Amino acid sequence: MSSVIIRPVSANDHAAWLPLWQAYLRFYETELPEEVSAVTWQRLLDPQEPTHSALAWVDGKAVGMVNWIYHRTNWSIANACYLQDLYVDGEQRGLGIGRQLIALVNTTAKAAGCCKVHWLTHETNTTAQGLYDQVAERPGFIQFRQTL
Repeated sequence: MSSVIIRPVSANDHAAWLPLWQAYLRFYETELPEEVSAVTWQRLLDPQEPTHSALAWVDGKAVGMVNWIYHRTNWSIANACYLQDLYVDGEQRGLGIGRQLIALVNTTAKAAGCCKVHWLTHETNTTAQGLYDQVAERPGFIQFRQTL
C-alpha cells in the first residue's frame, strides 16, 4: 500500500473535500442544502471557529476526511472534542486510514487541552463499530434528539 499523508485542510482543498463530504452524506442517506455545505467549508477554514478538518491522501488523491469540533462541557474545566464526521472511500476501507484519522483527532485534541474525544455512529454501521470498539470505550449512552 502507498503511504498515507494526513494533513489539515487548506483553502485549496475544497475540490478534494467536497466529494468525500457528499459521499459521507450519501452513506447516511441524507442531503443538505448546498448553502449548509458551503458554510461548513468556510467554518472549517476559519481559525476563529472551533471546527476543524483533515484529509487523508494516498498517491495525491484525497481518500478520507475527518471533521471535529472543540466544545465546552459541564463535566470538565477543559473542552471536549466531538469527532463529528469520519469517512473513508469504500475502496480504501480496512487499510487503517480511519484509525489514522481518529489518531490525528486524538493528538490535536490533546494538544488543544481537551479532556476527551467522543463520537457517534449509526447502530447499523457495524463495520465502523468494529474499529471503534478497538480504539475507544462504548459508554452505553443512547442519543435522543428533537429537531428544531
